[in-house]
Amino acid sequence: MDFDFSDDQEQLRDAVRKWVDKGYTFERRRAAVAAGGFDRAAWGELAELGLTALTVPEAHDGMGQGAIDAMVVAEELGRGMVLEPIAQAFIASSVLSQYGAADVQAAWLPRVASGEALVVLAYQERKARYRLDVCEAKAAPAQAGHAVTATKSIVAAGDQADAFIVPAQLDGKIALFLVERSAAGVTTRGYVTQDCSRAAEVQLANAPATLITTDGLAALELAVDTGIAATCAEAVGVMDKTVALTVEYMNQRKQFGVFIASFQALRHRVADMKMQLELARSMSYYASLKLGAPAAERRAAMARAKVQLGQSMRFVGQQSVQLHGGIGVTDEYIGSHYFKKLTQLETAFGDTLHHLGEVSARMQDTAGVFA
Repeated sequence: MDFDFSDDQEQLRDAVRKWVDKGYTFERRRAAVAAGGFDRAAWGELAELGLTALTVPEAHDGMGQGAIDAMVVAEELGRGMVLEPIAQAFIASSVLSQYGAADVQAAWLPRVASGEALVVLAYQERKARYRLDVCEAKAAPAQAGHAVTATKSIVAAGDQADAFIVPAQLDGKIALFLVERSAAGVTTRGYVTQDCSRAAEVQLANAPATLITTDGLAALELAVDTGIAATCAEAVGVMDKTVALTVEYMNQRKQFGVFIASFQALRHRVADMKMQLELARSMSYYASLKLGAPAAERRAAMARAKVQLGQSMRFVGQQSVQLHGGIGVTDEYIGSHYFKKLTQLETAFGDTLHHLGEVSARMQDTAGVFA
């Protein structure tokens, strides 16, 4: 199988990398963190690069590109620990284009493509523990369409978003709705997360909502799987940069008059880090390639990928801190921020233990079929 990237994909990678290196420095990131963990100007620059339009269909002013292009972008943004949640644009375009009615697509997809509208997935509830079929949010018919009552947690840039994609129970079944942040009954409480990005608790009290689809669980699974694939790619970029920083430090740090990069035991540890990085990279490719597969196959692939990525992120992050010593956990040093980013990505869209349970359950189901 040919895993080479096309010329267009390599040009896309180069363009995003140049923006990250020149336009999103560590100092700019620090300023964004101090301002609350989200920079609308940076989001606008991502839109100008065409990244918010990347996976939006051409019929709605998008570029109509696929999962591999999105993977390339997420990986490069991960190298710079970009705070602005580009994965949410991929999720919104995927869900709305595949499940939204024509009028909903026409109203929102061009705005997603242009970067005018930041539409984010608001699905996590405190009692769910990553399970997508556990949903206490309620929806009911109303004069304007529907009204939703819900409490959703850890919503990416929730107090900065323009609209939310919200799962809620409708007639005993999960449906998916679009709720504008400016609508009556919507309140948000924003905060900075461990990796310094922005999230919010979102409360909806009979908030006016537009129905996206009554097949809400299937649409929600697609949304989360799209997020997992983007998270895996982003994590590869973060790990790639973490390894590079560690090697650079070892080539500068001296002990007993020699560079510590010359110590064989430490070189072996770096080799193990690189091996974990390549395992993660392979599974990230696998996840993105499986996004177009049937739902059951796609879900299994995402769980497998997230398990490997979780193990690799933990190993690479911890080894980097140990090889740096005390400086590796100081706020002034960029390496500590990569470690925090890896720690948070491990929990995004379900942590390693959750997905390990998913893999185990699917293996048992398969074993039962062939028993």
